[in-house]
Order: sequence, then C-alpha cells, then structure tokens
Amino acid sequence: MYTDEDLNSAVDKGIFTASSVDEFRRDQQSAKQVTIADEENIRLIGGFNDIFIVIACALLLFSSLWAVRSIDPRLGLATFALLSWALAEFFVLKRKMAFPAIMLLLAFIGGVFKLSMEVFSALDQQAIIAATGASVIAAACHWRRFRVPITIAAGTAATVGFIVSSFVSMFTTPDMINVLTDWILVVIFSCGILTFLFAMYWDASDRERVTNRTDTAFWLHLLSAPLIIHPVFLGVGILNGEEGISSIAIIIALYLLMSLVSIIIDRRAFMVSSLVYVLYALSRLMSMYGDVGTNFAMTGIAIGAALLLLSALWHPVRGKIVILLPNTVKQWVPDAK
Repeated sequence: MYTDEDLNSAVDKGIFTASSVDEFRRDQQSAKQVTIADEENIRLIGGFNDIFIVIACALLLFSSLWAVRSIDPRLGLATFALLSWALAEFFVLKRKMAFPAIMLLLAFIGGVFKLSMEVFSALDQQAIIAATGASVIAAACHWRRFRVPITIAAGTAATVGFIVSSFVSMFTTPDMINVLTDWILVVIFSCGILTFLFAMYWDASDRERVTNRTDTAFWLHLLSAPLIIHPVFLGVGILNGEEGISSIAIIIALYLLMSLVSIIIDRRAFMVSSLVYVLYALSRLMSMYGDVGTNFAMTGIAIGAALLLLSALWHPVRGKIVILLPNTVKQWVPDAK
C-alpha cells in the first residue's frame, strides 16, 4: 500500500512526473467522488509484516527489561529505552515501517518517563515534573532523528503533563486544596484548546493532505478532543455521581458542537476520540429510567446509527456548511467537494 508521501518521494526522485501524479490523484478523486483530504488517510499499517515486527520488537524489549532489571531496575529501564531507539534506527530510518515506528516511539518515551521517575524518586512531588520534562526532551530528540508523525502528539501530551504537574506543585497549599481541582480542570481544558489550535496549524500547512504533516495533525486532533471534553465531564460532576438532566445535556451539547467542528475541519478523529464520553453520558441518562444494560445497548444503537448516517452524508453536509464560512476560516480547512 502506497501513501501520498511515497508518491511525493517518487516525484522528487524523478521516477514519476509531478503532472502524472496530479492526474492520477484527480482520477482517484473522480472515481471515489471525494477529495483526497476527505479520505483522511493516515499511514498506520503497511501490511501484516508490520504486525509481525511489532510483536518481535515487543518480545525483545520486554524480555530485555525483565532480564536486566533483576540486576538493577534503572539499568533495565535504560536498556529498554536505548534498545527502542536502536531498533528505530533500522525499522524506522531504513525500512520506514509505520506501525513499528509508532510502537518504538511510545516505547522510547515511556521508557524515558519510567527511568526518570526512578532517578528522581527522591524529589517526591517534583519527580513527575522532572519525568514529564525529560519525556518532552526525549520526544524532541526522537522527532529530530526519525520524524515519526505521532511524536509531536506524544511530545505535546508530555508537555501537558509537565504543565499540569508544575501547576499542582506550585499551588498545593492548605488554603488552596479546595479550589485546586477546579483550577486543574481549567488548565487541562486550556491545554486542550491550545492542542487543537496546534493541530490546525499542521492541518493548514497541508490543506490537500498529501504529506506526513497531515498524519501529525491527525494525532494531535486525537489528543485534543479528550483534553477538551474530559474537564467539562468532571466539572459537571457526572463521574462523581452527581449527574442530572442539565449536566448530561451540557455534555451532549458540547459533543454536538465538537461534531460540527469535526465536519468543518474534515477530521473524524476529533469527533471519535471523545465519543466514549457521550456514550457514557447517554447511558447514565437512560439508566435513570430503566435497566442499565438495556439502556446502554439502546444508546449504542442510537449513536451507531447516527454516525453511519453522518458518514453517508458527510460530503454533502460538509459542502453546505463550508460554503457558509467566512474566507478567514476557509483558508484553514480543506476545500469541500
């Protein structure tokens, strides 16, 4: 399976001409009656060989961790992280395999995080700050070397962790305990909005979605939605057993707004990554009036049917919405067919 980035590379190497590739893309768009941007392609699995390599890498990494940690736990974690980097040198830099690249990136950053927690364990509450800070640096180094699209999202997640943990450390005082939770939710929500804007920056730089920049934006959108909706979810008290019609209505209204934004920016990932919250909210609403199991099933049926209907009508609905947007907004989103 070849990606748009592979076609761009072939053009750069002189294998194909730019005009022939553009003509091929137009033909594919005409045949599918959609634009390339509408397909929201991401490079995830190139074939079963990717899965085979991931399984083999996981066995090697965790077996090495288990064997070396019996000597010294920190040495085991350092071996895990360094081996993840070494494997990426071949499978990412040489073979350019997508699924192993994602797995090895997460293994490397996860290894650095756990190692940092061990090294800075004596710092108590500041250990998490040091560990998330080290993870941000690790993500930056990995990006400079391998350019794996998910790295930016992983680094952003580590940055959010660093900001939140620093905020908690700075304001954890006896007189602030009661209001600290509310402020944490505000910080997380703000980080979610900033992550979404960061994703839009990457999306706007490739509105045709034919380079790896669109994959980077995809992972950032996948991260931003939970960061936005989770603080609201906690703020209205649903997880604390304080749900009511009004609080659940807020969650559903927020999801409808996020669905509208998803259609405008042509990113299903932004909507899907927050879907679990709406499923939970609707099931809680329906459980107030009957059997929990049956109501959860009915919720799934209703949401599934609605998503399938939206999928079928995505392109005409998006076309009608985008045409109403001002030009200042249109320049940030893909063109509608």
